[in-house]
Amino acid sequence: MTTVINGKNLLLGRMASLVAQRALRGEAIAIVNVEQVVISGSRARVLGIYDLKRSRGSREGGPFFPRRPDHIMKRTIRGMLPYKRPRGAEALKRVKCYVGVPVELANREMESFEEAHLDRLNNAQYVTLGAVSTFLGAKY
Repeated sequence: MTTVINGKNLLLGRMASLVAQRALRGEAIAIVNVEQVVISGSRARVLGIYDLKRSRGSREGGPFFPRRPDHIMKRTIRGMLPYKRPRGAEALKRVKCYVGVPVELANREMESFEEAHLDRLNNAQYVTLGAVSTFLGAKY
């Protein structure tokens, strides 16, 4: 049975670490509304960091950084898993990320993480993952 998590107004790093822990324990997870996940910090700082990640390396040799919000989410979760080892690779295969809500998950019960919610931020500066993806040139 797949656990469905609504990513709306959840902090990217906190949610990714919780999802990684649950995936390592053997849980199958689907994250919906990935474009509404937030990254804390000023807009200029966050966009600068992601622009640097995107432009690093070469076109031929990498490292390659994704543009689409669902791929950025999966890459963030991958960074919290031992993905080069069989246990981590299996855990990463159990995680699915979606822009919006797909038809097959539309009427399923969705959960959210209170410890990763935007309301826990003291400052009001944040950028959505959709805005970062649009800045990087994604057409999703």
